[in-house]
Amino acid sequence: MFERFTQGARDVVSGAVGYAARAGEPRITEEHLLMALLDARGTKVSSVFASLGTAGLREQVAGALADARRRGGMSQADTEALAGLGIDVDAIVGRIEEEHGHGALAAGGGPVRALRRSFTPGAKETLRIALRTAVTHRERHLGDEHLLLALIERGGVAADALAACGVSYEDVERVLRGGGQQGDGLPAAV
Repeated sequence: MFERFTQGARDVVSGAVGYAARAGEPRITEEHLLMALLDARGTKVSSVFASLGTAGLREQVAGALADARRRGGMSQADTEALAGLGIDVDAIVGRIEEEHGHGALAAGGGPVRALRRSFTPGAKETLRIALRTAVTHRERHLGDEHLLLALIERGGVAADALAACGVSYEDVERVLRGGGQQGDGLPAAV
């Protein structure tokens, strides 16, 4: 599957592996993919972020992802669904942290000796959606822009973090398809 990836998309996957390794996590998540996308330079995604005027996006997204990890990885939709049932997730997290310390629900940690890290089901689904997106746009290669669109389309914690920073699927598509700000350096079609 990776033979159809552009160098930018390969760099994102490699970066995600690095994020998982530094965090001591055995599996690569959508959040790792997102953080690696935010590190991209000289790619379509970096141009999209610049065109959308998302200065400081990396720090905002990192904060939103840390908040989600603190909630045990629950997305905003999960939190809202539980609130509809009368369950206050923030209150529960607060009580758990009083008893067990800050970040007690955060996943990960601990040494990992795996030579190869696997993708979580969510990260695999993101890669499948990215491939489908590239095919739908009649493109021969899967680029980092397809990974970004797939993360947003799939929903979940990574999409919530982007949405909280004002990055939507429609805005990304508009910029990629030539409707971005003048002088954004993006071609009219990808």
